[in-house]
Amino acid sequence: MQGSTKAIAPLPFNFYFSIVAFLSLFGLFDSIYLAVSHYRVYTDMGYRSFCAITRSLNCDTVSQSPYSILFGLPVPIWGVFAYGFILLLMIVSKDQRAEQKRIWPAIFSTALLYSLTSIYFAIISTYYIRSYCIMCIATYAVNLLILFYSWLIRRRFDPEPFFSAINHDFQFLFKVKRKMICLFTPFFVTIILVKMLLPVYWEMPPPPLSADISTGQTKNGHPWIGASAPVLTITEFSDYQCFQCKKMHFFLRRLIHEHPDKIRLVHRHFPMDHQFNPLIKEPFHVGSGEMALLSIYAASKNKFWRTNDLMFKIGSQKKSFNTKEIGEKIGLDYLDLARSRKDPAVIFHLRKDILEGIKIGIRGTPAFLIENKLYTGQIPPKIIEKVLK
Repeated sequence: MQGSTKAIAPLPFNFYFSIVAFLSLFGLFDSIYLAVSHYRVYTDMGYRSFCAITRSLNCDTVSQSPYSILFGLPVPIWGVFAYGFILLLMIVSKDQRAEQKRIWPAIFSTALLYSLTSIYFAIISTYYIRSYCIMCIATYAVNLLILFYSWLIRRRFDPEPFFSAINHDFQFLFKVKRKMICLFTPFFVTIILVKMLLPVYWEMPPPPLSADISTGQTKNGHPWIGASAPVLTITEFSDYQCFQCKKMHFFLRRLIHEHPDKIRLVHRHFPMDHQFNPLIKEPFHVGSGEMALLSIYAASKNKFWRTNDLMFKIGSQKKSFNTKEIGEKIGLDYLDLARSRKDPAVIFHLRKDILEGIKIGIRGTPAFLIENKLYTGQIPPKIIEKVLK
């Protein structure tokens, strides 16, 4: 006895449309969160995202990487534009004249590009940053799901050959060109304006060195900047390849620029470089020790703060440094600068900083000594607020 089979009707088009719309909105809001988080990582002294869990699972570490900037903008801002683009295409595809469910080949192609980009950033996170961002992984999943559902929609509602379908998409877009202009002109104008007007906050540029801001050296030869008669003296122990060191240093420099008669910042070196720091047993921040040696030599020539700013910039780029280029930028003979890395007096100064830091309990950077009390990572806001009041 043969049983009868009943064909199962496919789910309606609006069901799949709603799923892709939801995924795109999720990706949009996820990207907005990541964009805000990226901004706060660089500008908010005490910020720590909820997904900064471990060293290998840390959204903040990914944001701090130079790979978080693409074509002059933070990657999450490009994500906002990317999902906005898909949503605008979907608005067009809901036009009553789109009888054949147009635009889905274009959305499929766009989602394929996004998915390939996700693979690229996943490789970067794995092999270069060595840390993963949970919210970024969520966007990777969104991209793959949009790719899958746009493929499914094409298969069920628009099964014509791909390139023929793309051609029909262009014909359809030409028919609705007025709507396209109304939707996409503001969109692309927004991209251009953001590209032109968004400040490069991720570079954390220091305030300009000014003759109005006093500088000098302590009796032990440590460079300082700020008040000649300070209300508060902060001694920082820093590493040129440490993101938080750069962030805190320039935060304090801005405070000094705004309140030059109240705060003094004393700089000391604590490179987390296994070649110099006995606490570090494996290769880590390789080269930061030699960068500190160059700065110590520059301090002996009264060029410390300019060199210090340059070293933080080089350190954040995660690239090897060129002594000749550094010498040209700070106005020192590059041969003398290169020889300073072997100078016993310069090496002794660095080792003294490191050993004294270890003696007072420093195990990581940045660390701050204020009124004989040690703070690691950041300075409690109440300490600074008290002085500024």
